[in-house]
Amino acid sequence: MQPLADRPRGRFARPRRRLRAGLVQLLCVLAGLGLGLLLPRITTDATVASTRVTDRLIGVGFGVLGLVTIIYSLLFLVVQWAFSSLSPRLTLFRDDPIVWRTFAFAVGVFVFSVTTALAIGDQDKVSVIVPAAEIVAVLAALALIRTLQTKAFASIQLAPTLAAIAGQGHGIIDDLYPRPCPPGRPPAAPLPPRLRAIIWPHRQAILQQLDLARLLRAAGGAVIVLRAGIGDTLQQGAPVADLHGGEAADTAVLAGLVTGPERSFDQDPLFAFRLLADIALRALSPAVNDPATAVQVLDTTESLLQALVSRDLDVADVADGTGTVRVVLALPSWDDYLRTGLDDLIESASQSPMVLLRARTLLTTLLNAAPPARQPPIAQRLHRAEELGAGNFPLIWHDATSREAG
Repeated sequence: MQPLADRPRGRFARPRRRLRAGLVQLLCVLAGLGLGLLLPRITTDATVASTRVTDRLIGVGFGVLGLVTIIYSLLFLVVQWAFSSLSPRLTLFRDDPIVWRTFAFAVGVFVFSVTTALAIGDQDKVSVIVPAAEIVAVLAALALIRTLQTKAFASIQLAPTLAAIAGQGHGIIDDLYPRPCPPGRPPAAPLPPRLRAIIWPHRQAILQQLDLARLLRAAGGAVIVLRAGIGDTLQQGAPVADLHGGEAADTAVLAGLVTGPERSFDQDPLFAFRLLADIALRALSPAVNDPATAVQVLDTTESLLQALVSRDLDVADVADGTGTVRVVLALPSWDDYLRTGLDDLIESASQSPMVLLRARTLLTTLLNAAPPARQPPIAQRLHRAEELGAGNFPLIWHDATSREAG
């Protein structure tokens, strides 16, 4: 891997920090409170009776709370549908910022309405700016709820969901593997002697992201070799990294690991493949029996594998500003991507000729595009798909292969 100073500052330079939903709500509450106290103090020639404005403010303020009900209803509907129909690990709609920003804006409008109504309670007249601001706030809330509904409807449709997963996967691949696969590579320099392991002292957690800048600072003169990859489960008392060639403080190294209760797209290159495999496996289960969905998933999987097949995947070594390797990441291999995305699916499709034929086409295309070093694992899986197809569906398989040969 190029030294960190020379690489583009993508998602792997520093972990992504999301603005917490509670903080967004607090900011909207403070904005509503501040505007509710400030706007009634503005004086203009155009005024309206404060009693009429007060009634409207109270009505709109409490009416906008219905937005909160709609938000949670949509959230429950989409999450429940994704859990039962696609994958319990799919959280695209739940984590979409529009959900919590719409909720926060509705709370802000409520606070503004009530605060303004109280502030003008003892006035005879009030500037038209106050009802105008209320109308603008309501229109903005309606625009947000329309966007939220559109996102919710898209989230319960297969094609937009697969497109969203593919978009996240392509983004991670482009950040992590920006260079094409080189024709040859010199042997890697040997690591310094291993001194000891660093143990995970906390309860079970998922490794979601790495703070490479912090890990480089923690390494000092040592080399930190991570044992856990992004998306792995860290078990209490299990080793997460090894120190080579020098000492480093355990707390400093562990501070570079960002954990959480579940996997996320932020830096996890395998997560998109895991979700796609989940959706396809559920579609092939006897309870669902929807091979067409599995074929559609394979279309998306192929787009990700095609993006990977010609990329340089040997990017685990992270160097400091002097070009000295200080951190070695635990990244997936080419075989890991194939195993996660295809192996279970091919075996589960043993009774579905449609899916086996699509898998055969995918693997044949990959085999033709892959560098020689990456062809053996593809050929093994292609052989397995052909073995299952020819053994279970000889007539269908013979006709399909004959048409392709002709």
